[in-house]
Formats: sequence, C-alpha cells, structure tokens
Amino acid sequence: MSAPLTGPATTLALLLAAFGVIVVAGYEVARRAPLRAARPAAWVTLLGGTVALDRWLRDAPAGFRMFALVVFALLVMKVLVAVEARARGMPPLSFPAWLAFAAAWLGMRPELFVSPDVAALEGATPLLQRGVVHLALGGALVALAPVIWTASNSELAASAVLLAGLSLIVHFGVCNLLAGLWRSRGVACEPLFRAPLLSQNLSEFWARRWNLAFSEMTAVSVYRPLVERFGRGPALLAAFAVSGLFHELAISVPVRAGFGLPFLYFVIHGALVWGERALARAGYPLLGWSGRLWTVFWLVVPLPMLFHRPFLAGVVWPLVQIGET
Repeated sequence: MSAPLTGPATTLALLLAAFGVIVVAGYEVARRAPLRAARPAAWVTLLGGTVALDRWLRDAPAGFRMFALVVFALLVMKVLVAVEARARGMPPLSFPAWLAFAAAWLGMRPELFVSPDVAALEGATPLLQRGVVHLALGGALVALAPVIWTASNSELAASAVLLAGLSLIVHFGVCNLLAGLWRSRGVACEPLFRAPLLSQNLSEFWARRWNLAFSEMTAVSVYRPLVERFGRGPALLAAFAVSGLFHELAISVPVRAGFGLPFLYFVIHGALVWGERALARAGYPLLGWSGRLWTVFWLVVPLPMLFHRPFLAGVVWPLVQIGET
C-alpha cells in the first residue's frame, strides 16, 4: 500500500479546495446562523460529509482517507464550538481571527482569538524549545522503528516505537510549536498534551492532561448539553461514547476494518472514569503510585483495541515500510 498523501494531485487539490469552502462557510455559520439551526446543521454536516467523503475517496490509500476524514471532522467541530461560544456571549471573531483558529490551531477555544494581547505572552520560548526537542526525539524513534523490525521481526516492538515516535512528533512537537508560536503573537494558547505520564488516575489523564482539544470539544458539544437533562454519569458516558465514534472515524473507517474496537476502548474508559469518581465520592480516591499503575494498566493493556491491526497495517506501518506493506 502506498504512503499517505500520495493520491492524485487533482484529488488533493479538490480536497483542499473543499476544506477552504468549509472554513469560509463555517465562518458565516458561526457568526450569523440562528443557534437552533446551527447546532443540528453542524452534526448533520459531519455525518453526511463523512459518508460522502469516504465514498469519494474509496479507492484512495487508507492514510489519505484518514487525513481527509480527520481534517474534515476537525473543521466541522471548529464551527460547532464557535457556535456554542457565541451562545455563551463570545463576541464574533474577525475573519483573520477565524482563519487562525480554524486552520492554524488544534485547540477548541475560539475565545482565545477574540482580542489577543499586543505583546508576546510568557512561556512562548520554552514551548518552542520543547517542541523542537520532541520533534527530534520523535523523528529518531520513527527512524528506529524499521531497524527494530529488521533486527527482531517483531511487529509489537516496531509498532510501539513507531507509535511513540509519531506521538512525540504530533502531540508534543507540532502542538507545542503551535502553542509557542501563538503565545509569541499574544494569543493565550496552552499545551494540549500536559505531562500525561504524571496522571494519577484516568479522570486526570482524560480531563486535564491528554488531548485537551478533544476534551474541550466533547465538554462543549456533548457533556454540558446533556448534564443538566440526564445528570453527570450519563453525560460522562455519552461523552466517552462520542469520543469512541470519532476514533472509529479516524481509525476504523479509513481501513474499513476493526469496527467497534476503538468505540469499545472508550466505552470501557468511560465506565472506569465513572467508577473512579464514585470511589472518590466515597472517600477512596485513586492517587499516588497505585493510581498511576492503575492508569498505565488501563491505557496500555487494551490499546490493541484502539490501534487495531488493520489500522497499523493500513496506515501506520506503510509510513516506514514495516510489517505487511
């Protein structure tokens, strides 16, 4: 299978043009559309657009489909969180500010871009430095993965090193660089991945340390609308279920296999977080080393459900030509 983003130039050009249309149209929806119409329209667009995009790119490499589906979902969710921010009283973004938020930042807090400070904010330089270091470390691990595969013929070892390298590049390299660049421009962006290895329980990991952009999105678009109607527990489980569906979109749909496994991973974690909170209310919070061991166990042991073998073979391994390419 060919590597991601090697589809025909015309397909890529049309895809990028479609993304541009979504950004421009999304600005008008987020700025002017009635709230009662904008919310369901965003969800319908996400569902219908995903189906249409998957059919259009049915013959493209799995990695290319993943790129297209993830970017499309990201842009639509930008519109939804901007609509919700307007409902909370956020002033409308200017079009340049909307472009910055929608196309040049992965976080889900549009209010950061309403009126940035004139001067650079503290912490920009350390974030830029950490981003460069993580990019270098991640690149080294990605380069090491095929060496490990050749030496050991171990898919598990090579995949672990490759996934760790990709995470360092994207989550701790690119995201920190973007946060640092925006802080240098006076926009109060924060790291989206904050020392996850220090998490003492799954609640802390998912809510305050791992992929805060996704946490922000599910909190705004799923948890908060449901919590007043159904209560904290059902709203929490619904947020994790929606997270599972989004990961199905990014992981299973591109390779058309492994359906249900990423969803199950997040449903299990939702139930575990609910259980953790019940223990904390009863006076038995998970903290310290026991909490950390608990967290690592439940993140790592079921991980093959999240990154299942069809996804590894269809998207991840072809990046460095290991495994069954």
